[in-house]
Amino acid sequence: MKIIKGHTIGFKKAFSGIVALMTVVLLGMYWFCLPDPLFDPGYSTVLEDRDGKLLGAKIADDGQWRFPVSDEVPETFRLAIIEFEDRSFDSHWGVDPMAVGRALIQNYKAGEIVSGASTLSMQVIRLAKNNPDRTVWEKLKEMIQATRLELRYSKEEIMAMYAAHAPFGGNVVGLEAASWRYFGRKPDKLSWAESAMLAVLPNSPALIHPGRNRNELKAKRDRLLRRLLENGTIDSLTYDLALLEKLPEKPHALPMDAPHYLAKMFLGERSQTKIKSTIDQNLQQKVNEILNYHHEQLSANGINNAAVLVLDVKRKQIAAYVGNTRSGYRHGEQVDIIDAPRSTGSILKPLLYALKLNEGEILPGTLVPDVPSRFSDYSPENFTRSYSGAVYASDALARSLNVSAVHMLQEFGVPKFHHYLKEMGLSTITNSPEHYGLTLILGGAEGTLWDITSTYASLANELNEYDPRKDDKNQYQKIGFENGEISEGFELNSGAIWSTFKAMLEVNRPEGEAFWQRFDGARKVAWKTGTSYGFRDGWAVGVTPEYVVGVWVGNADGEGRPDLTGIKTAGPILFDVFNTLPETSWFNEPLYEMKKIKVCRLSGHRAGEYCDLTDTISVPVTGLETTICPYHRQIHTNEAQTRRVNSSCAAISDMKKINWFVLPPDQELYYRRDHPEYKSLPPMAANCGDEDIAAMKLIYPFPSSSIYVPVELDGETGKAVFEAAHRNSSARIFWHIDDQFIGETTHIHQMSISPGPGKHILTLVDESGERLEHHFEIIGRVGL
Repeated sequence: MKIIKGHTIGFKKAFSGIVALMTVVLLGMYWFCLPDPLFDPGYSTVLEDRDGKLLGAKIADDGQWRFPVSDEVPETFRLAIIEFEDRSFDSHWGVDPMAVGRALIQNYKAGEIVSGASTLSMQVIRLAKNNPDRTVWEKLKEMIQATRLELRYSKEEIMAMYAAHAPFGGNVVGLEAASWRYFGRKPDKLSWAESAMLAVLPNSPALIHPGRNRNELKAKRDRLLRRLLENGTIDSLTYDLALLEKLPEKPHALPMDAPHYLAKMFLGERSQTKIKSTIDQNLQQKVNEILNYHHEQLSANGINNAAVLVLDVKRKQIAAYVGNTRSGYRHGEQVDIIDAPRSTGSILKPLLYALKLNEGEILPGTLVPDVPSRFSDYSPENFTRSYSGAVYASDALARSLNVSAVHMLQEFGVPKFHHYLKEMGLSTITNSPEHYGLTLILGGAEGTLWDITSTYASLANELNEYDPRKDDKNQYQKIGFENGEISEGFELNSGAIWSTFKAMLEVNRPEGEAFWQRFDGARKVAWKTGTSYGFRDGWAVGVTPEYVVGVWVGNADGEGRPDLTGIKTAGPILFDVFNTLPETSWFNEPLYEMKKIKVCRLSGHRAGEYCDLTDTISVPVTGLETTICPYHRQIHTNEAQTRRVNSSCAAISDMKKINWFVLPPDQELYYRRDHPEYKSLPPMAANCGDEDIAAMKLIYPFPSSSIYVPVELDGETGKAVFEAAHRNSSARIFWHIDDQFIGETTHIHQMSISPGPGKHILTLVDESGERLEHHFEIIGRVGL
C-alpha cells in the first residue's frame, strides 16, 4: 500500500509540473503571439505644411498610397465604422461573444459562411498578417491574437491602426490616403456622407471603381446613414442632407505643391514617412501660380526654367520652396534648381560692398574708378559698354557696374573675399582663390539659390537681432533655414549691413517697363539682380526684415538666350512674389554702429583740409578708418585761373591759392561727360617747369598688352584703335610708333593703327612737350 501511495504522490507531482510547464509555455506563446513588428508594409512619404496641410506625397515602394498611422481618427469616421463593423468595439476585449454566437447561428441556417463575427481588433490582426486564407483555424488564431492586441494597445491605438491599414479600393490603403484620393481633403474635414462611404468601403473595396457598382455602394452608404440616424448619432436634417451628396466620380490627384522639396526631404530623411515642413501652403500655391504665369511668357523666348525661394527671416524658416517650373521632363522640370550650382553673375556684389565697409576701405560715397581697365589678362566691361569715369561706391552697386566692382575686389583682395564667402555659407566655392581670380565678383564662381538667399537672409537676421547691449551684436551668424541651426561666423559690423541694404534700395529700375507698375512703391525692398556670362542665368534677390526672396531664371541645361537678364526675367517675378507677401517693414538703423562725419561732397571720402564743399552724414563706425580725400589738392594759379604757376615763374603776390578737384586723366575723360560742372586742371604756365601732375593717360592698349590684329572679311589687314585721354580738351597729341610720326589728334584722341607683328613702342607727345611711352606687341594676324 505504501508503494502504491508513493507512486500516486509522484505521479501527481509530475502531472502538476507538466501542467505548470505547459501553462508557462502557453502563456509565453500567448504573450508573444502578435506579429513583430505588427505592421511594416512601407508607407508613402507625406509632406505637410506648417499647419499640417498636405503639400504632396510619394507613393510607397510597393505601389500603394498608404499614409503613415495618424494619432487621431476623426469622430465621424470612428462612429460610422463602429456602427457598421463593430458596435461593441468600446466594450469588448477583442472578441465579441454575442457576435460569435450570432454568426454561428446565421452560418448554420445558411449552410455556408455568411458572417465572420470579426471585431475591428480581429480585422487589425488580419490586416497585419496580409489577409491569410479564411479558415476556422485562422479565425481561432485571430480571436486569440485580438485579445492579446487589446492587452497591449488602447482602443484609440487599435482604431488608428485599422484606419491606417484598411483597404479602400485600388492602390489606396488607409483612411487618410482615401480621404485625399476620393475627396481631396483631410479626414477631419469629411462630411457624414463621406465618412459613411469610407466606412463601408473596406468591407467591399471593389465598389469604388468608377462606372461600376455605384448604386450598390450608395445603397450601402445610405443604409449606414439610416442606422446612424436611428441610434441618435446624427439628426434628421444631417441625414437628409447626407443622402443628397453624390459619390466621388473618380480619384483626385494628390496635391503636388512642393514636389522638389518633397524629393529633397525624401532623399535626406528616408527614415521619415511624415515630414512636417515650415512651408506656408497658401503662399506656396501663390508662388507656383506666379512662376507658371511668367513661365508662359518666358518660354516664348526659349527660357524654360525658373525657381523661387522665400525665407521667413524672423521665424528662421522656409516659407515657400518652388524648385522649378512645370516645363516638362524634356526641359528638365525634375531638376531642383534651388540646389543646383549656377554662375552667380553680379549677385555677390553687395557682399563685397558690405565687407569693404566693414574693413573701413570705403564709405558709401567714396569714388571708385569706372574706366576701361585691364587687370593682367582680364579686361572686364560694363553691361552697357559705357563708362562714367568715377562713381560713388553706392551708385556703382546700384547700377551694377562691373569695372568698378573689379577695382574694389582688387583692392580688397581675392583671397580675403574668397574666405569670407565661404564663411557666409557659399558651399560651392570649392576651388582656390587663384582659380577664380578677379572673375569671382562677376560670375566666375558658382552658387546655389539656396546658399545665396540664405546668406542675404542671415545678414537680415543680424540686423533684426541687433542689440547694442549684446557682446555679439556685430556677429554674422549663418542661419540654417532648413533646420533652425545657427553657425557662428565672423565679426561683421551691423552698420555696414544696414548701409548695404540702404544702397540696394536704389537699384535702378528701368523706366517704361510695364511690370514695375505692378509693384507697390510704398514697400521698401533692398534688392539686387545678376546676369551670368552668355545670358545663361538671371538672378534676383530681395530683402526686408520679414522675408528674403531669391529668384533664378534660365535653362536647366545651361543654354543662353537673348534678353535672359536678371532685370528682365527674375526681377518681375521677385516683385510679384513680394506683392503676395504680408505687409513688410524696414530695418531700424543700428545707431550705436553709426557715426556722423564730414565727407567731401565731390569725392565721398572723409573731408580733408582742401575740401571746400562738405556734408555731414551717418556712416558705419568702421568708416573712421577710411582715407582722407585724395582728389582735392591746393594749387597756385594766375589771377585769371587759366594757368598754374609757381615761385619760379611768378611773384607770390601774383599767385592765387585755389583748392581743386583733380581726377586722373582717364577718369576725367569720362567723368566730365556726365558732369559739365567739372573743371579740368589748368595747364602749367610757360617757363614754370615741368608738369607736376600728369596731363595724359593712355586708355588703350593696356600696359604690357599683346594685341591680335584681325583680317577683315575682304582679306585686308584690320586695324587696332588706340585711345588716350588729356586734361585739356583742345590739346593736340602727336602719335609715334617706333619713333615714326603717324599722326595727330585733337579733342577726341583715337588713332587707328596697323603695325606689323612684333614688339613696338608707342610714344605720345602733347603741345607742352609732355611725353608718354608705352610698350606693346602685335602677335600675328587672325583671319576670319
